Amino acid sequence: MSVTGEPTAEQRRVLSRAEAGSGLLDGPASVLAALVARGLAVRHPRPPHRHFLTPAGQRLREQLAALAAHSPVPRTAAATSGAFAARTDTKSVESEDPARVREVRSAWAGLLEMRRLTNRAHAVDRPCDWERSHLVQAAALALEAGVGTGYRVGGTAQPEAVRVDGARLAECAAALEAAGWQTSAHLDRRSGTRYLLASPRRG
Repeated sequence: MSVTGEPTAEQRRVLSRAEAGSGLLDGPASVLAALVARGLAVRHPRPPHRHFLTPAGQRLREQLAALAAHSPVPRTAAATSGAFAARTDTKSVESEDPARVREVRSAWAGLLEMRRLTNRAHAVDRPCDWERSHLVQAAALALEAGVGTGYRVGGTAQPEAVRVDGARLAECAAALEAAGWQTSAHLDRRSGTRYLLASPRRG
C-alpha cells in the first residue's frame, strides 16, 4: 500500500539515517509504519521485525543525501569539508568571479530541488525546512543568486528573521521576495541607515 503526499520532516530524517548498504531503519514505530504505508520501507515478517528501505526508499534516501552534500552550509563547516557556502557579506566584493557565479547557480538549483522534494505539493516558490533552520545562509544564497554582491546578511533577535544591510536594498528586497521571502524596510536609529528584515514566507 502507498499513500500520496510528501514524507514529513521526521520521516525524511529517519529515512536519511538508514544504513547505506542494508537499508536498515531505526526510528519511532509510528514513523516506520508511515514509511511502510508510503511504499518506502518494508517490515521483515520474522522477529525482531526490523524495517528496511524498499528500492523507492533507497532512491529517495540517495536523492536527499545528494542534496544535503550540495546544499549551502555554515562557513565553519565549509572550511573543513570544502562544501559550498553562500557569502553572507559581499559589501567589499568588487566583481563576480565567473567560477563563483556557476557555483552559486548550481547551489541555487540544488536548493530548488530540495524544495521540490520536501515541500508539500512539490512547491518551489517558498522556503523549505532546511532554509528555516539556516536562515542566514539561506537568505545569503538567495541574495547571491539574485543580486550577486553589495549586501551583508546577519541574524536578529527575532527567531525567524534576518537583517540585510547594503546600498541596494530595493534590489535585495526584490530578489528575496522572488525567492519566497517576505521583507520590510526599517531605519536603524543609531546609525541612521536603512536595512531590511526578511523572513521565509509560509504557504
